[in-house]
Amino acid sequence: MSYIKDNFLLTNKTAEKLYNAYAKDMPIFDYHCHLPEKQILANETFNDVFEIWLAGDHYKWRLMRNYGVDEEMITGNASHKEKFLVYCKTLGTAFGNPLYHWSQVELKEFFNCELEINEENAEQIWDWCNEYIRLNKITPQSLIEKSNVKYIFTTNEVFDDLTTFEKIAQKGYAFKVMPAFRADKIMNIEAEKYNEFVALLEALTGEIKDLTALEAALENRLQAFIKVGTTASDIALERVCKVTEKAEAEKVFKKRRSGEAVSVEEAEIFKGYLTYFLFKLYAKYDIATELHVGAMRNNNAVMMAKLGLDTGFDSISEDNSIKLMSRLFDRLNSENSLPKTIVFNLNPKMNAEIMTLIGSFQSGGVKGKLQYGPAWWFLDNKVGMEKHLEDLTATGHIGAFVGMLTDSRSLLSYPRHHYFRRILCNYFGTMMEKGEMTQNTELVGKVVQDICFNNAVAYLKVEGK
Repeated sequence: MSYIKDNFLLTNKTAEKLYNAYAKDMPIFDYHCHLPEKQILANETFNDVFEIWLAGDHYKWRLMRNYGVDEEMITGNASHKEKFLVYCKTLGTAFGNPLYHWSQVELKEFFNCELEINEENAEQIWDWCNEYIRLNKITPQSLIEKSNVKYIFTTNEVFDDLTTFEKIAQKGYAFKVMPAFRADKIMNIEAEKYNEFVALLEALTGEIKDLTALEAALENRLQAFIKVGTTASDIALERVCKVTEKAEAEKVFKKRRSGEAVSVEEAEIFKGYLTYFLFKLYAKYDIATELHVGAMRNNNAVMMAKLGLDTGFDSISEDNSIKLMSRLFDRLNSENSLPKTIVFNLNPKMNAEIMTLIGSFQSGGVKGKLQYGPAWWFLDNKVGMEKHLEDLTATGHIGAFVGMLTDSRSLLSYPRHHYFRRILCNYFGTMMEKGEMTQNTELVGKVVQDICFNNAVAYLKVEGK
């Protein structure tokens, strides 16, 4: 039987009360994820548990690689069943890894199966889940609605097809799906396929001969995104670059558009300017900005060539460019062009630095205008979440926090919200029982509900969308 019990991660009675009375039944707002919107629209019944559980989930792939599993059994040509059985074997001894918890909860929540995941039970779990899928006709819609999800922000490049979102809106689902605007492929000017990405944008907006035309094209596409419900954007950087003048960025852009390669220094000139331009654009349209910093991507050149992007070969960078982030925010603030911003940090040693920086640029009338985003990616585990809460409460205001997200490509990731909610309730419950904060459970419960859902709804302005 599963080791996951009702009081999982809840170490005292107050924590249990907070979770069960206030957090457990709150809806979910997944305001940053990478779910494929076309799959949500098609809403086809899954064929087997592998398709739901392992396909495309590089969190699980990394764990298998760490256990010495051959790539053939991860992303290779092995059968779905073989890959699933190997994952169960891998998970059986991955004590302390968040996947060890998440997968067990997913099995119970989505397949009504309480077998402990390990090599011994793998065959039985495979058969059980596949029969459950067959009998219950499991689809993306059913998984999302079962999780009590109300809003989903996918992450979409500027040239993505937006008609998919219009069609989803016509489906009558109990949840809404909206795209977050992302221009990373237009920003990453050093990429081999950069001019191909610009060509995709040109096909939608017209010829892009210079930087002014690029800016106009980006604004044109943002307007199109807004028409299908967009209220948030996303920027992913290893580090913030120095804001340069437009004329310098123009030289780099024209050089790359002519087919020439650009140096690291030239790429940073362009990225610094375009980051600044995008922030100003988002402020103009009151679009919240989700800034992700600290990921060092595509470390393994061999596997990059073999599998491509987003396959589990990224890591934490040591450089989160706090001074350059300060200068970016200060310039935008001085120009009255600093939008609502959620800063996601991947390097835990920078938590306090980033948290105290965003505290320097808050604004009356907007609760938590600049947010310290939740523990993200390599940090969305028990240790990372607890440290995040400690640093947030020590130097900020927990009552303004917009709460958790999945940042996932998997439709089974929603128990991560409850993983966070349990840790949050345990954090508050422990302080309450130690006499370190109010004993007013109703007041604390209201704050818990705000963090779970209400703050994000208000911050991202999705009501009525």
